[in-house]
Amino acid sequence: MTAPLTLKPVTLNTDALRFEMSIEEGALAFCTYRQDASGAYHLLHAEVPPAYEGRGIGGALAKGVFELARAQGLKLAPRCSFMVAWAARHREYGDVLA
Repeated sequence: MTAPLTLKPVTLNTDALRFEMSIEEGALAFCTYRQDASGAYHLLHAEVPPAYEGRGIGGALAKGVFELARAQGLKLAPRCSFMVAWAARHREYGDVLA
């Protein structure tokens, strides 16, 4: 059985153009973005290290991205298939969609 993980909050790394979530042992899940002229963040690609796949990390990353956007008044435009599907299943975050 795999030990439970303690996930860190999602942060916005503007230098790397991505939202990031530290997992453990230096592992990092992230979602790259590009920002359009209106200021909306287009979510382009979400990635979880292969060793952590299947443990809910992607969902935790998505939730963290949407919660951070809500807290900071950001607008998101999901483009990668994972984020599009996550947003469709979690309509309670519709207020942050561009």
